[in-house]
Amino acid sequence: MLTDTSKSKNAKVVPLGAREVELTDGFWKSVRDVVFSATVPQLEKMFDSADISHVVENFRICAGESKGDFAGTVFGDGDFYKWLEAAMYCAVMENNCDLFDRIEKYIDLVGRAQREDGYISTKQIIGEMNHSGLGRMGDINDFEVYNFGHLMTAAALYYRLTGRTSLLDIASKAADYLDSMYEDAEEKDQVQTAVCPSHYMGLIELYRAVGDKKYLLLAEKAIKLRDSVKNGLDDNQDRLPLKQHRKIIGHAVRANYLYAGLADLYLEEGGDEYLEVLNSVWDDLMRHKIYITGGCGALYNGASPYGNFFKQQLVHQAYGYDYQLPNVTAYNETCANVGLVMWAYRMFLISPKAEYFDVIERVMLNTNLASLSLDGIKFFYENMLERIKNPGFDPVWPLHRTEYITSYCCPPNLARNLAQSSEYLYAVRDNAIYIGMYAASNAHIKLYSGMETELKCETSYPYDGTIIFTFENVKNEARADLMLRIPSWAKSGKIKVTDAGVEKITDITSDLTGSYYRVSIENPSESVVEIVFDMPVRYTAGHDRIEECRGRVCLERGPLVYCMEEGDAGSAELKDVFLPVNERFFVEKHVDILGRDILKIEGKVKILKGDENKSGSLYRELPEVRFEDQTVCFIPYFAWDNRGEDKDMRTYFPLYYGG
Repeated sequence: MLTDTSKSKNAKVVPLGAREVELTDGFWKSVRDVVFSATVPQLEKMFDSADISHVVENFRICAGESKGDFAGTVFGDGDFYKWLEAAMYCAVMENNCDLFDRIEKYIDLVGRAQREDGYISTKQIIGEMNHSGLGRMGDINDFEVYNFGHLMTAAALYYRLTGRTSLLDIASKAADYLDSMYEDAEEKDQVQTAVCPSHYMGLIELYRAVGDKKYLLLAEKAIKLRDSVKNGLDDNQDRLPLKQHRKIIGHAVRANYLYAGLADLYLEEGGDEYLEVLNSVWDDLMRHKIYITGGCGALYNGASPYGNFFKQQLVHQAYGYDYQLPNVTAYNETCANVGLVMWAYRMFLISPKAEYFDVIERVMLNTNLASLSLDGIKFFYENMLERIKNPGFDPVWPLHRTEYITSYCCPPNLARNLAQSSEYLYAVRDNAIYIGMYAASNAHIKLYSGMETELKCETSYPYDGTIIFTFENVKNEARADLMLRIPSWAKSGKIKVTDAGVEKITDITSDLTGSYYRVSIENPSESVVEIVFDMPVRYTAGHDRIEECRGRVCLERGPLVYCMEEGDAGSAELKDVFLPVNERFFVEKHVDILGRDILKIEGKVKILKGDENKSGSLYRELPEVRFEDQTVCFIPYFAWDNRGEDKDMRTYFPLYYGG
């Protein structure tokens, strides 16, 4: 979730909250409309069904409303709290009274399920009720603390959005239970690292909500106690003391949650050693281990790349070796990608650089949107960059999006991420307004000078590079600085500023790429700021040490990565599509897919003929081949797997160097 850091002593900017930003039109509004109208109710149906997920039913059993045994996943409680976050945004932004009533009923249920001492994890409570001998906090893979963390985050959000304390009271009792548990574990020297440590962020959000410093101190203690863990694992990032971390390793969700929580701690308490950790692991990820789509955590299973050779440890959902970025088996769990957005946003609050929002935008527009079907009801757990119908092995997860996944952690995580998209648009610092993602919107802004205004943004971004800002309903007019993010992909264009009838035009060049450009406006009520980013279709090549991408390129336009599905190349197989190096003829066309406006790209490519390998030989002498021209189309990566099942998909294509 996003956060209120207005009082955090190390936050360089303050984000605008959900109530201060209205999505008015265009791309991101269409995304959020689908999330509110389809995804939120779809998830509620899944969680509320005793036959599908059994999640709400577990709470009912704990509250004495039902009888039975625990069923479903051990992290289902936390996943339900994530859905509550998405539902809260929906209820607030749409003033949905019926949804508010249901949210309050669910909160009442959670409260009645909670034990007197503050403990709340349904598997263990049901075990105690049924005298099964199941104990509390005995197995870190029971995700109890993960569940606590997401409860605290949801509670703090509900209070921030509505002022209601119903969930905050429950979360505070749970945090008090954690406090006593950590104190006891510290005394007995029996410290364990909680997997997927959502509670670092959760405790600090709780501190920000209620102002009780004991929750900040508890978060600090929880993070410091990681160094007391015996026989730590790279899978949990606790083999090395935290202040020695310099590379991103291990389980990707756990890593991203850890560093997001550490960034939260830095925002409150500072600490140069922690900042060095954050900057180092971030740099390692950006240089060596992130996909073009923003996906991260490339491997289903990997070995710890930096452990002793004879003591390497198995790591699940792993950051692997440098440049180890396969396409067909790319894992990129959706939760890891959502966690990366949370971490990147906190890095931006620490140091408001364009690079962090470049990453947020890349992840949000590409891999996160790809995780959800265009109609909002089906989900990917993993996010591959190439799909082959018959890969020769049994995939861990379905090759197509499904309405329900056994491990249902990703759908609600994605739902809350997309539901809060309007909070990724603006932040302020003194008299400066920082632009995050570009979207058609109205933002209510108050600056240090006392000026108050509605900042209006008109744009069809990301399909169009023209963005226009105007200041409306200005009160206490004073100078304002508009900090325009020039994305790393933007190599040309113009910035035109009209201030009280005086026009100034600045060319966008490579010197501005990947930075913030300050526009100082003396008369906001009489000003118009227009950005025009040129958006040519471009080829993007990977580092030559990424084996799967060597000699290949993918297609990008603006912030969007494009791919091709089977049928988009006529009768040709995707493996036979080559992109001409020196001839790039592309036409852009808007099409409708599942009721959504999608910008596809048509162009001429070369199709390889004569290399059919009908024998299926592992190795063979290359036969004489030829190439033929073919007009094909590409669609945004986020839109794939929405036009029927059993279609191969490819993102990277080999280059054709012929005449």
